[in-house]
Amino acid sequence: MLVKTIIDEDLNNYKKPSMLIAFPYCTFKCDKECGNQVCQNSELVKNNNINISTKSIVKRYLDNNITSSIVCGGLEPMDSWEDLWELICELRHYTLDDIVIYTGYTEEEIYNKRWIMSNLRQFPNIIIKFGRFIPNQKPHYDEILGVNLASDNQYAERIS
Repeated sequence: MLVKTIIDEDLNNYKKPSMLIAFPYCTFKCDKECGNQVCQNSELVKNNNINISTKSIVKRYLDNNITSSIVCGGLEPMDSWEDLWELICELRHYTLDDIVIYTGYTEEEIYNKRWIMSNLRQFPNIIIKFGRFIPNQKPHYDEILGVNLASDNQYAERIS
């Protein structure tokens, strides 16, 4: 699968120590809707893609005694659906740890693709952070994630 980067121990995106996997694609819907470059992850585009097997990522995660969750972030994990799905399926063979998906898509946009939600709900402990970044909003604390989110419209939901 292709990724932009993997951070083995991330403490910024979820209340539990996490492995952060940055996915390589995005349609930059936040930028397009604002009419400006506002994406906090836009610099990732400049990074080379890393081709790494799903099994290698899972082994790397399982071998780390510090992390207890996986965060799939951006660019946009949902724009790499096949790789995201493969990763989740492989992880669920070995662990029921939380998997957090940071998406700029709205809940309505994801629910309109019913097959995504029905597939994700097959597995326990899946959390989705919904919503695009909108500039000039007041950050707020999200109880589910245990972190501050940058826009009022952003929130997390434990879907399974």
